Amino acid sequence: MRFPLILASLLVAGAAHAAPVADRSEEIDRVLVDKGLIGQLQQVRQSVVERTSDLVVTAIGFLGVPYRRGGNTAESGFDCSGFVRAMYNQTVGHLLPRRAEEQAAATEKIDRSDLKPGDLVFFNTMRRAFSHVGIYVGEGKFIHSPRTGAQVRVEDMNGSYWKRRFDGARRVLSTDDDEASRAAVK
Repeated sequence: MRFPLILASLLVAGAAHAAPVADRSEEIDRVLVDKGLIGQLQQVRQSVVERTSDLVVTAIGFLGVPYRRGGNTAESGFDCSGFVRAMYNQTVGHLLPRRAEEQAAATEKIDRSDLKPGDLVFFNTMRRAFSHVGIYVGEGKFIHSPRTGAQVRVEDMNGSYWKRRFDGARRVLSTDDDEASRAAVK
């Protein structure tokens, strides 16, 4: 009977002198490190960085491939959405829908200020939303397959033509990223 009374007294005294919030956050950080969760989150982040870098490097390798309406291979040529779809399939193993507006609907909306290499950028080039798509490569530039008679190229999004037609930015989240993120949080 004496032990439970002593334990209760210690708990009450401990509660009265609880650690400040800063100490609690340090304690939470220690628990996350001890359980390996911080390492898992860093691995997920590194994996995403590596894949987007590979995606941009791969896309750059297709500079000069001719535009072809409905095209989705380097041999036959690419249209804009066929180019984006092929790059994601080859480098990330993620198969996006075929049409630009379907790609927009299947991806996560982000603010233009949050763009990172590998994100998708959409433009209204045919008087309808999401009629053109490209891959953001950084520093305000994107790579795309623009139109008949042209070739895959890099352009500045801040040029007057593209700036007026910018329709939004999207991020592709693969199921692997979603699963890895959920696993790291558990």
